[in-house]
Amino acid sequence: MMSIEDYIEEHIDSEPAELSRLDRATNLRLINGRMCSGHLQGRLLKMLTRMIKPARVLELGTFSSYSSLCIAEGLDAGAMLDTVEVDDELEDFIRDALKSSPAGDKVIPHIGDALEYMRSAADASYDMLFIDADKRLYPQYYEEGMRIVRRGGYIIADNTLWYGHVIEPDAKHRDAQTEGICRFNDLVATDNRVEKVILPLRDGLTIIRIK
Repeated sequence: MMSIEDYIEEHIDSEPAELSRLDRATNLRLINGRMCSGHLQGRLLKMLTRMIKPARVLELGTFSSYSSLCIAEGLDAGAMLDTVEVDDELEDFIRDALKSSPAGDKVIPHIGDALEYMRSAADASYDMLFIDADKRLYPQYYEEGMRIVRRGGYIIADNTLWYGHVIEPDAKHRDAQTEGICRFNDLVATDNRVEKVILPLRDGLTIIRIK
């Protein structure tokens, strides 16, 4: 019997061939291949990028660069994406993936600590921020994001339902990653500087607009 996700994927834009190959390579060659955004979330990231029309985007957590390339697909001519990955062992994989995609020349990869990179960025230099890095540091990423994303810009955060752990009675004390996601969600929920919505897509996607 067809699943809802299969049905959805049959009725949205098809996954580009190079991304299909990248998804397969990610799952075959990398640990935790399930972290790859995949077809549905990838098409949503492209669509959101088209709608926002950012000139500069920052992504925290490149992993295999699947999400990077989906965002890059949605960028207008001349727009660029900076993406930061802390795991230097992924650098060759990332660069090969970018070379294999028509949108790869819109992506500038950086290997290093995401928070340090953000702290080195100028004020209000980005139009859009995609957070998908260390879950323990989501609150810090958010506060730095509020400094470096312009008014009217967007912050998009992945994994904000965290396998459903966020609704467990001991969520805030379960483990450091769950605690980080819970603190982030609470911080965003009570922040009147922003508009926000959580989509129950895959592991939760929060879309935030800075007023």
